[in-house]
Amino acid sequence: MKKKLLMLLFVVTFFALSAVSASAVSNDTVIVGLRYGSSAMFSANLENALGKGFEFGWFDEDRKFESVGWTEETAISMTAAGDIYMGGSGTYSSDGGGEYLGPWHVQIDGFRDYETALDAAEDYGGYPAWVNWEYVVRVGCYGSKSEAQDAADRLGEGYAERSSSTGVMVTVTRTTDVLFEFDCGGMLDLAVQPEGKRGESSTWFKGYKYGGAFAYPRVTGGNLNVYNVLDLESYVKGVIPYEMNGNWPLEALKAQAVCARTYACRTSKHLSVYGFDVCNTTCCQVYYGQGSGGTSATETSDAAVEETAGEMLYYYGDLVQDAVYHSSDGGATEDAANVWGTDKGYLKGKKDPYESQISIPNYRWSVTYTADELTWILEQKPSMTGGKNIGTVQNVYVSEYTPVGNVKKVTFEGTRGTVTASGDNCRSIFYSSTYGKSVQSLRFSISGGGPSGTGSVMVNGSTVLGELDGVSVISGSGKVSGLDGGGVSIITSSGVSVVSASGGSAKPTTSKDGTFTITGTGRGHNVGMSQYGAKAMAEDGYDYEEILKFYYTDITIR
Repeated sequence: MKKKLLMLLFVVTFFALSAVSASAVSNDTVIVGLRYGSSAMFSANLENALGKGFEFGWFDEDRKFESVGWTEETAISMTAAGDIYMGGSGTYSSDGGGEYLGPWHVQIDGFRDYETALDAAEDYGGYPAWVNWEYVVRVGCYGSKSEAQDAADRLGEGYAERSSSTGVMVTVTRTTDVLFEFDCGGMLDLAVQPEGKRGESSTWFKGYKYGGAFAYPRVTGGNLNVYNVLDLESYVKGVIPYEMNGNWPLEALKAQAVCARTYACRTSKHLSVYGFDVCNTTCCQVYYGQGSGGTSATETSDAAVEETAGEMLYYYGDLVQDAVYHSSDGGATEDAANVWGTDKGYLKGKKDPYESQISIPNYRWSVTYTADELTWILEQKPSMTGGKNIGTVQNVYVSEYTPVGNVKKVTFEGTRGTVTASGDNCRSIFYSSTYGKSVQSLRFSISGGGPSGTGSVMVNGSTVLGELDGVSVISGSGKVSGLDGGGVSIITSSGVSVVSASGGSAKPTTSKDGTFTITGTGRGHNVGMSQYGAKAMAEDGYDYEEILKFYYTDITIR
């Protein structure tokens, strides 16, 4: 009889993944989506990097791990139960050649606990399973019910039973040696917790090491989602060196730690349908756990987390729901309302005097598009154009700036009409993986085009004035008068412009050589904290609280 592994020294409390709601982090434990949806896996490997062995179980509603079994193996694979093939390289697939594990088994019921089932499994040449809250033994992996029943007849015990479409098989990695099967009809999800050392755990998954445990929700008949479940502070340590250089000044890293912790604990989860708190990509914030051989946390980045432990951003007593940040703002941050359409009192744009004090890689950038490229790009983005086909692009220009000088609207004029992008679409509408081109921030200008109305002019850097209807002027004596003449001249930085009272013809201002060059500064959406700005402020002697209070309006830190 195998001895049961000692309970892990690394203890965290867990949550029943099948019942997760879009709530804040519970019991200081974070559930991170590593693979889900289209990236879900048919089979997922784990290798214990510190100790030997794993426990099998599930998470209750308080995020507490409930153990139902164990193994002393160091490398194991979780695979969607059903037809399983193992190829020559030791990889598992749902079809193809190689060794075969079928979905039918001989099932023997009536075991009171895992240890008893494990003893019986060794006697029968099978493996223990936890099915619908009961311990059973399953023998063999056959391709049909008749094969399984024949095996049961030869064994003189048990009956033919098929793995369900929610089951998960656990094998020794790169073998067909089955260790365990878990299936509760999708009501509970398999969890795997590694044995640790000295209160720590570390497990290899897809080239990175992670602390904590793993969960494998399976959509009925589909692949396995893979979640990492760990304590909040360990999670933040796995974010900082991938969102900000781990060798940057301590105060900048501390500001980043507070932001990362706040973001993870937000109650509004845009991916709540999957049942985790936060994903591991730029859709949320980048997280690679304890890192790989090349990149990992530093002493400074870990210290930043430890010295701000538990601290988060609050706005008039409520947890900040969008502690967003970006690489660099190019000279000014921006109101969330101007970028995403929703006003947030703590996300207000302001001029940023700090970035210019340091050297920022690729801070200034330029990209050129041809009219044909822009035409094709717009055709691929009906959601941003309202499904409108404006024909061949002849002109593109910034049609409105925000008060701090960031782009608010971009207008495209074509042979069939006009379309205007606003907010963050002003940046993302230009992105094309096909052409390998993108606009890096919302702080830019466009050369090669311009407003098409005769004599139109930009006023105060924000509004394009194409006619005089409704326009008034204030004289030196304070008298307000309307403009109703045939035209008026305005002196601008580029010379004298004439604004016509009757508008003008709508002839497009076509680029002379058929190209449009966009030139700007900064990288990102311009909302919230500038990471390079935080670095500059830290180098200038500001502490993390001063940094955060500059980039977020009316917040407190506690």
